[in-house]
Amino acid sequence: MDNIVNSGSPKKIAGDTRNNWVTMMFVTHNRYNCFRKQIYIDLCIQAFHDLERFGFEFGDFGFALNHVHFLVNIPKRYSVQTAEIMLKSYTAKKMFEHFPGFRKRYPRGGFWSGYDHYESTGWKSLDQSTAYVRDQARHHNAYVIDEKQQRLPTIARPPSEIRQRPIGLAEERRRNGVIGVEPLFHLTLYEFPYLRIEISIGHLILIKSKIQKCSLISPKKNKTFIKEE
Repeated sequence: MDNIVNSGSPKKIAGDTRNNWVTMMFVTHNRYNCFRKQIYIDLCIQAFHDLERFGFEFGDFGFALNHVHFLVNIPKRYSVQTAEIMLKSYTAKKMFEHFPGFRKRYPRGGFWSGYDHYESTGWKSLDQSTAYVRDQARHHNAYVIDEKQQRLPTIARPPSEIRQRPIGLAEERRRNGVIGVEPLFHLTLYEFPYLRIEISIGHLILIKSKIQKCSLISPKKNKTFIKEE
């Protein structure tokens, strides 16, 4: 049965949200049942607390017969690996100093095994942290200007609508020599037997007509007309 102990550490500053809480698990070497007696558990907890002078902060401890689970707030100057080495080496040293009988079980030293398990804990869950990150604009009442180009719904049309224009009209414009893209809207201003002028909203329509010059004799004077082929 696990023994739960609260460290009651006074190191936490009120209102300070900075933390690096990690849940760790240490297993005894060869998984021997070294925590059958309460005096072993009490000494191990005291050894952990001795490391608070280096900035560590401890939460609850849960001891089984051959392993311990505990919460620790690791200072930012230490990596998880460095923290694990410090915690294991110091607690093992204290266990051997106060209880030399463990030397018979571990003649080569090494109270803890090389196995480790750790996971980030913190004061917030992953869902709470994600929601807080996504809600920063509303939380700080910040208005972000989106400068991405916007489509004009009154002028621009999706390509699917342009492709659905009647084939006959497109073919007629090709034969008349229209250069450029298809207009979104067009209007015929003048239409004569020899020339047709169109305007377009958004695009300039150029008409390349096949024309030839021919001279016609007028009763009054000679004039040159432009006649379409």
